Amino acid sequence: MARPSIVPIALTLDDRTGYTLWAPPWEEDGEEWQAFLGTTEDDPDTGPTARVHLFPSPAALAAYCRTATDHDLVDHPVWPVVMGLGAADLTPDDDHRFDLDGVYDIAAENPDRWAVEELAATIDIVSRLAECLDTTPEPDEELDDAETEGQFEAVAEMAAKPEIGSLGLGVEAFVGRSGEDAWVGVGGVLDDLWEDVVEELSEHLDWTGAGSTSIEDYPAASEVEESDPDDLRDGQGDDAILVDDGDEPGVRTIARAGRITASPAEVAEAGKFWESVGILPVEVVVPEGAGVTLRCYVEDVARFLGRDGEVFVFDTPADLSRFCKGNEDHDLMEIASWAEVADTDVPPLPADQDRYDLTELSDVLGEVADGAAGLVDNRAFAQPVEGVRDLAEYAGLRRVEELLSPTAPLGREIARAETEPDATLRAEDAAELRPQWDEVVRLVSGALVFRD
Repeated sequence: MARPSIVPIALTLDDRTGYTLWAPPWEEDGEEWQAFLGTTEDDPDTGPTARVHLFPSPAALAAYCRTATDHDLVDHPVWPVVMGLGAADLTPDDDHRFDLDGVYDIAAENPDRWAVEELAATIDIVSRLAECLDTTPEPDEELDDAETEGQFEAVAEMAAKPEIGSLGLGVEAFVGRSGEDAWVGVGGVLDDLWEDVVEELSEHLDWTGAGSTSIEDYPAASEVEESDPDDLRDGQGDDAILVDDGDEPGVRTIARAGRITASPAEVAEAGKFWESVGILPVEVVVPEGAGVTLRCYVEDVARFLGRDGEVFVFDTPADLSRFCKGNEDHDLMEIASWAEVADTDVPPLPADQDRYDLTELSDVLGEVADGAAGLVDNRAFAQPVEGVRDLAEYAGLRRVEELLSPTAPLGREIARAETEPDATLRAEDAAELRPQWDEVVRLVSGALVFRD
C-alpha cells in the first residue's frame, strides 16, 4: 500500500473543466481508505448524497483549501500540507486530466498505447468516484435486490463487462484480428452504457465549488489552456503530493518556504525563555528566501537584530544562535536582557504568530484575481501586514508606510480588513492590490540582510 497522498485532478464534462483533489487508496488503522474532495449532504427526502466539489481553476481550488474545514479530506494525513499549497502545486499533470466528453472520440481511434491508456484511466477514475460516492447502505438479507440497488448501477454494469476489463491488459489485448474485435467490443459497451454512466455521476458533481462559484464561472473546456509542466513549481508532475517523516528516497515533502521544523511542543518550551527576556524570534519569508531574526519593542517601537536600518536574518535558528554568541555590534546589544540571550542555549524558535510569510499573501491575491473570488476573506492580511509594519518602521521605509496608509488603495483594504475581517476579497480588488503588495514585499526584502 502506497503512502498517503493527495493528487490534483481535472474532470471535463459537458464542455467544462473542474478541478478537485483525489486521495488514492491508503491504509490507516488496518483499513483501506480512498476519498475525493467533497461532502455528504443529508436530504430528508432522498437520504444522504455524496458530492465532489469542483472548481473553475487551480487558483480557486487552492483558495478553498486554505480555509475550508468541512469536507472529506480534512482528516487525511497530508491535508495540513495541502492547505499551504498554491495554484501551481494544485495544477493536475497530463496523467490526471480526465475528459469524460472525449470517451467516444478515443474509442473511435486506433487502439494504440495512448488511446488504450487514456480510456482505461478515464474509466478507472469514474469507477473510483462511484465507489467513494455511493452512500447506499450495505445489503440487508431481509431486503430484495430492488431495494438494495446502488446509486451507480450503470457504472457497475460497465465495469463488469469483460470488454472493459480487457483495457487493464494494455495495448497487447487489442493486437491482431481478435484485438480489433475486442476494441470494437469496448466501443459497443460505451455506446450502450456511457450516457447512463455520465448521468449517474453528474448527480454527484458539485459545480458550485462548495457554494463559492457558479456554472457561469467555468470557461468552455476548449478554452482551457493545458499547463506546461516546465512552468510549474519544481517537482510538480507525475508524483502525488506526499508527506513523510523520514528521508526515504523518492519521498518529497512539500511545505512553504520556512525552515522551522521544530514541533509545537519544542516551540512552546523555547518560548518560555524568549518571553521572559522580552526578545522574540521571528521568521520572515520573502521571494529571496526564508530567514529567522530577533525582535523586541522599545516604547512600543519595533527593534530588530540589525544595524542602520538593516535586519539581519539567518537561514536556521542554529545560525542565529551562533551569531548571538559573537561580538558584532547591533541594535539589540543595548537591551538589558541581551546578556541572557547571548549566553543561552535555548534555540530561537518563532511561534506561529511571529512567522510572517509575505509571499503567501501575494499568492492569495493572485489566486483571487484569477478566479478564487469569494473564497478568501480579509483575515489573510492580518499577520503579514503586522510583520511588514514592524519591519518598515525599523528600516525607515517611508514608501511602505505610504502604501499602507488609509488613503492608499492597499491601506484602505487593510483598514477594511480590521473592521470587517469576514468580508471576502473581490477579484477586481485583488488585481489592483497585488502589484502594490508586491512593491511592499520588494521594499521590505531590500532591508533584509541574509547572514551566514
